Amino acid sequence: MAEEPDSGVLSRAERKAKEKAKMLQRESQREIFRLVGRVLKKPEAERSEEEAAALLLHTEAVEELCRRQVRRSVLKRKQEEVFDSAEELKTKVRQLAAAVKQSKHLVVYTGAGISTAASIPDYRGPNGVWTLLQKGRAVSSSDLSKADPTFTHMCIRMLYKEMLVKHVVSQNCDGLHLRSGLPRTALSELHGNMFIEVCTSCSPVREYVRLFDVTERTSLHRHGTGRKCTHCGGELRDTIVHFGERGTLEQPLNWKGAAEAAQNADVILCLGSSLKVLKKYACLWCMNRPAGKRPKLYIVNLQWTPKDDLAVLKINGKCDDVMKILMEELNIRIPAYDRSEDPIFTLATPLQPSDAASHTREVITRHRRDQDPSADPAGLTEAAAVQGGWFGRGYGKGRRKKKAA
Repeated sequence: MAEEPDSGVLSRAERKAKEKAKMLQRESQREIFRLVGRVLKKPEAERSEEEAAALLLHTEAVEELCRRQVRRSVLKRKQEEVFDSAEELKTKVRQLAAAVKQSKHLVVYTGAGISTAASIPDYRGPNGVWTLLQKGRAVSSSDLSKADPTFTHMCIRMLYKEMLVKHVVSQNCDGLHLRSGLPRTALSELHGNMFIEVCTSCSPVREYVRLFDVTERTSLHRHGTGRKCTHCGGELRDTIVHFGERGTLEQPLNWKGAAEAAQNADVILCLGSSLKVLKKYACLWCMNRPAGKRPKLYIVNLQWTPKDDLAVLKINGKCDDVMKILMEELNIRIPAYDRSEDPIFTLATPLQPSDAASHTREVITRHRRDQDPSADPAGLTEAAAVQGGWFGRGYGKGRRKKKAA
């Protein structure tokens, strides 16, 4: 006796008909949204009776498009840079100065905004790396190793020297905190340092500080620098933690120091960070404590951050401007950065002769070449513009993979 076909299984023709019906339904939905969108763009007084009837007929589409518009407006406001007036800025910084004086364990979190004064682009500002990439525009190239520590970097170093700051947690890879003279024990570079390469084959991990950007050949999930360890012959790798990666190196990331500092902090000062990445690191915020027992949060940033509502004070100003007023309030004199005393020259390991041609990046010298007329008397030599190895690469690859999927 023949078995009856399973009524729960659709035939090929039925499946194709069902898919076609779905496609037609989606196209019809898109057409409705296009129609409603065109009508909503018109002033109410200029809409015809047919257009007004269409809005009444397709109320769900109207509500969805209105919600989308609200989301776009909110996003646009969050991306706008806001500046406090000169008087408001002074008033706010005075409040910050009082908090710094009273604090027993102040920890500073820094982002790309403290390095923009050194001509290093930030990420989410109007001309930030990721902002430009999202718009499909090219990222301008520059040799990031030519940058010197900014006024804000030097202020942080002096605050540490005066024992007002206990620890600095930075998202920046530019190495400027280290070059400002901040001790490594007081610094956590969570996303790595462009001047440091390491041998993970050695135990413990062996570190090489260089006088040039080691990330020339590296990118997302590709960290080999092309040089070898002088002790074991293993391949050296950079220390950069790209977007989408998890950092595992003990140094220069120093997660242990960052977590301990956050646990002991009574005040956290965030400088020049959107906090969109830092907010994901739960150990930095003590959110498992009652609100009254968490560190007091102070934020200096021109754009919205996801921690604004939790902050005691939000200062909308450039980091250098804020720190200038703060140092005046604290009566602390800030020495200018002196490249000849940059600690990187003491920390650096010279390249082996065989590695002399392993990179094309400019080497940092004790005296800037653009300040030494004898280096280029006619001013005719123009250094080739290059792009930092980590800048935008992880983000770009991540977006391409997502789109391909």
